[in-house]
Amino acid sequence: MNLADHTIVTINGQEYLGEPNGNLLELLRSEEIEVPDVCYHPNLGPLQTCDTCIVEVDGELQRACGTTIEAGMQVNTTIEDAKIAQKLAMDEIMSNHELYCTVCDYNNGTCEIHNSVRDLGIEHQDKPFETKPYEVDNSGSFYRYDPNQCILCGRCVEACQDLEVNETLLIDWDREQPRVIWDNDVPIDQSSCVNCGQCVTACPCNALMEKSMLGEAGYLTGPQPGTLRSMIEFTKKVETGYGSLMAISDSEAKMREDRIEKTKTVCTYCGVGCSFDVWTKGRKVLKVQPQAESPANGMATCVKGKFGWDYVNSEERLTKPLIREGDHFRETEWEEAIPYVARRFQEIKDKEGADALGFVATSKETNEESYLTQKFARQVIGTNNVDNCSRYCQSPATKGLFRTVGYGGDSGTADDIAKAELIITIGSNTAEAHPVIASKIKRAQKLHGHKLFVFDLRKHEMAERADKFMSPTPGTDLVWLQAVTKYILDQGWEDKDFLQNWVNGLEEYKQSLEGYTLEYAQSVTGISEDTLIEVAETIHESESVAICWAMGVTQQKNGSDTSTAISNLLLVTGNYGRPGVGAYPLRGHNNVQGASDFGSMPDCFPGYQSTEDDEVRARYEKAWGVELKKERGRDNHQMVEAIHKGELKSLWIQGEEMGIVDANANHVQAAFEKLDFFVVQDLFLSKTAEFADVVLPSVPSLEKDGTFVNTERRIQRLYRALDPTGDAKPDWVIISMLAKEMGFDWGYSHPSEIMDEVASLTPLFAGVSYERLEGYNSLQWPVHADGTDEPVLFVESFPFDDGKAKLYPVEFIEPVGVDEEFDLHINNGRILEHFHEGNMTYKSEGITRKTPYCWIEVSPELAKDRGIKSGSFVRIISESGSVKGHVTVTDRVQGKELYIPMNDNNELAINKLTNSDVDWATNTPAYKDTRAKMKVISVEGEDPIPHNNHRRGNRQPQISVHVEKKWARDDYVFPGERVRAHGKANNKH
Repeated sequence: MNLADHTIVTINGQEYLGEPNGNLLELLRSEEIEVPDVCYHPNLGPLQTCDTCIVEVDGELQRACGTTIEAGMQVNTTIEDAKIAQKLAMDEIMSNHELYCTVCDYNNGTCEIHNSVRDLGIEHQDKPFETKPYEVDNSGSFYRYDPNQCILCGRCVEACQDLEVNETLLIDWDREQPRVIWDNDVPIDQSSCVNCGQCVTACPCNALMEKSMLGEAGYLTGPQPGTLRSMIEFTKKVETGYGSLMAISDSEAKMREDRIEKTKTVCTYCGVGCSFDVWTKGRKVLKVQPQAESPANGMATCVKGKFGWDYVNSEERLTKPLIREGDHFRETEWEEAIPYVARRFQEIKDKEGADALGFVATSKETNEESYLTQKFARQVIGTNNVDNCSRYCQSPATKGLFRTVGYGGDSGTADDIAKAELIITIGSNTAEAHPVIASKIKRAQKLHGHKLFVFDLRKHEMAERADKFMSPTPGTDLVWLQAVTKYILDQGWEDKDFLQNWVNGLEEYKQSLEGYTLEYAQSVTGISEDTLIEVAETIHESESVAICWAMGVTQQKNGSDTSTAISNLLLVTGNYGRPGVGAYPLRGHNNVQGASDFGSMPDCFPGYQSTEDDEVRARYEKAWGVELKKERGRDNHQMVEAIHKGELKSLWIQGEEMGIVDANANHVQAAFEKLDFFVVQDLFLSKTAEFADVVLPSVPSLEKDGTFVNTERRIQRLYRALDPTGDAKPDWVIISMLAKEMGFDWGYSHPSEIMDEVASLTPLFAGVSYERLEGYNSLQWPVHADGTDEPVLFVESFPFDDGKAKLYPVEFIEPVGVDEEFDLHINNGRILEHFHEGNMTYKSEGITRKTPYCWIEVSPELAKDRGIKSGSFVRIISESGSVKGHVTVTDRVQGKELYIPMNDNNELAINKLTNSDVDWATNTPAYKDTRAKMKVISVEGEDPIPHNNHRRGNRQPQISVHVEKKWARDDYVFPGERVRAHGKANNKH
């Protein structure tokens, strides 16, 4: 440490080095100097509501959490007056919170009140507990609020207002009896609460608790209704004084450890990669508990990660292999299923050749399982016909980044996005698709004044919050990106030093921009020239720029080229190679990054090593003992077309609902019917599995070990929390069994051995090992042999031969657009609470009661034109098929733009409308380039968005907890003042 960069503070007579303008409480905690701090949380910072951290500073009693470090500061934490003040503060807390620890579900060793009472040695309280005139709020799906246990610390409010930034919770300090309220004082279930659960995670006691914990955690916490009060009174008689209460309840808490397992895992939904402990009792999932050290999320979660685990114990889980017999399946044992599949694969290979078989991995599998999928295809079968679901979303972003900067992943971390002075999102409904990252962006904007520009068709939450919201004509993002870049170059605003030192191809690239004038961009995109100039000026004036994009960009016919244009703009402005800048293609699934990283691609071995590279192929041939095919195989799209042509006879799909999520679903399902032999591996008998000849039961992430890679390129371990259900098996075990049956005994006993093999063959992962990923440790690739990783890419160079990036010229491809008959443009995407086709989240009763089905968003002007309203039932018809559903009228869409969430697998399944058009460079379906017409079935009907859905809430934005209102109350006196006033009074006598 550089002494000049620190401030010397004297604490209890000893000198310490503190950060200049740092927080005193945080210094005390870092030096392990014990001071109670009930309202403090490392992810939330100082709130100054509980007064328990009072210490003496330069002779005055002050809250440590509200004190800024200054040079020469004299701090005393042991002085008697400070101890008395701390106990007075605890006395106020206990008057708001009844201590019944032994029969409390929160008695798990982490209750801040319990621990503070014990550590301060408090035996009795002077100010008795008084009940409040409020009922317990049990109205919500997942958690309840008990005002009688609430100490008004405000941690829940701070988490909601300034961490999640949903802005639902606040404390009404003006009441005679203050309490936490939701929105403008409505029940939880009627509010704007999105059930992210961060308030529950933040709560230091049992005021806010997961319903799944109630009556389950302790040995004495499951009484019949109405008997809890008698048990509380009984324990008070037994536990005379708080010393005995603490001793007995601590013993009971220790006993709980024998039946509650706490296992670290990684979320299995979106690509943020939240990690947390999952608490289980038997097969019951009691709660999900994020940790401050969780690298991607800290204490943050969304509704799916916090509460969406019911599917794991669903009665619909497959527990045995199924073999088709005519029009039905029969259950069988692995001893029959594996030899049968192996025999059929071998027969088709022998008759039709290896390339008559295809293999599709899933983002729900671990990295190790993706590796084995491509190993099976290449080594056992002898084909490169292997792909994964990144083909449906992020392949174009990967292509654009490989063209320009050499790595197909995020430039930095999610925290780097939040550090950027200017954050631009393009085609990304971040608040619903990547909610934890969205919260970081919202926090940066709200608390730190960072700018947010949003380009999207739809006025979603991020658009509403944006400093500038622009809605371009569908499919034209490339044009405004090119025009803004050209304008920056024309003004001489490019980063000349960066371009000279780190980038090739500037002159050729400049020439490619000649036609992209502001006038042309306005005519194509509908964004005015003045607005485009403002965008260019803001980029130029910002010290750091980060651009996030998602499926609104990639799922177009020019998805790869638009992604390339984004990267070109960042290169021209020097926004690569340092913290707080760069390209962030937000990955949609938990391991869609890893599925590609670990080789389930038709043209790459793990680590994006080309199958056509003789040296690479020789390395794998030596390790696997076979000759490997050089030529590129078929991707998902090409496999479907090959089936229709009679060239692909067999398909093995692992965990993908391909019959619903692939574009032109009717066309895809028709292909499945033509297969000679079709194997599906899944948790459930999915729509895709219904077409299969054999269905193999796999397990979810909670039932296996492995690793995932999140959108930040972050590799994290997940640990098995539950035993597999029935005879279901982890995918890596199933693939290994089938390989052995076909003559290749891999001999793996644990996924760590698979990772060791990957590391030995893949320079990108050379230093990855399970030991280095223990617990909450993570690594962001590339990982060098010594274990060092690169959280921020391109700091020293770009991964090309000369170390320089490349400007890559691209051209605009016009979208199909609408016509006179099919006059409506269909946009589609995610919603917060459901995931993808809904096979997992619709198993959650709590989620489904709030959002039971999807809907069709219609603009007010279109509704008026067609004579419909919210609740109307309509059919939407495209050239590929039709769907039907209920309308909700909203200004989130405009004109003849419709929005249909992708989270339906029945009558409103969006891919019954989409066609087979693709991005020319990657074959990613152009899901967003869909046109249709509307037929009204009935005008009257019920609005598909229920009255208790969070979208009907009324947010109440504020910064922090407004603790000043507490201090201004007539019944509040700072404990330090009371102690010193009492001392002065005694001195007078």
